[in-house]
Amino acid sequence: ITSAHNLLSALVDNHIHCGGEPKLDAVRTSWRRVMDMNDRSLRNIVSGLGGPGNGSPSETGFDITVASEVMAILCLATDAEDLEARLSRIIVGYTREKKAVTAADIKATGAMMALLRDAMLPNLVQTLENNPCLVHGGPFANIAHGCNPVMATRAALKMADYVVTEAGFGADLGAEKFLNIKCRQAGLAPDAVVLVATIRALKMHGGLARDELGKVSYEALEKGLANLARHIENLRSFGLPVVVAF
Repeated sequence: ITSAHNLLSALVDNHIHCGGEPKLDAVRTSWRRVMDMNDRSLRNIVSGLGGPGNGSPSETGFDITVASEVMAILCLATDAEDLEARLSRIIVGYTREKKAVTAADIKATGAMMALLRDAMLPNLVQTLENNPCLVHGGPFANIAHGCNPVMATRAALKMADYVVTEAGFGADLGAEKFLNIKCRQAGLAPDAVVLVATIRALKMHGGLARDELGKVSYEALEKGLANLARHIENLRSFGLPVVVAF
């Protein structure tokens, strides 16, 4: 994911440097870079310094890889053809006339697909309980949809009688995006929702300070149950049975 994203970044810079068509406006370029590390000092930088041979100076920066649009696209794609079509529609910037320029416009899609060929394949691992598990993809739920790839879920459904998939960042974010975005786009129909909760989290929602969560507090726990009840209400609005797991 990181390589494919930064390949597009390099092609954007080269397109501007060589004056390719359509003419990208250097100050209207929206495609940044990514790295698999959260480094605050690289969030906003100026690149292209050092003379004409090193590109055109421009403001850019690094995001974390899981926040990459390429990550979100990979996880929503249904197959290679769909992935290529989605990548081609990425908007990398605008011309001076404010016309959108896409990855397809600068002929970047084919090279990105070559890098993502193996990344499309889910990774089969084993849990501590000796169950098969597909670990694949990881888009941020606070930025993207926070769900594993459609291709992994469909593969699992073909290999098992029961499939459990995670929708991260809470029932009010990851789960709702899973149901509203991933399920609708992929045609998935879940049979039930497992809502995972912990006593410590409920006590924190009940007003207990973080350094006091190890203490017994039935009052804080009871107050925190209101938060759990709202999550259950939200999930039931999708017409699905909800099971709470502690």
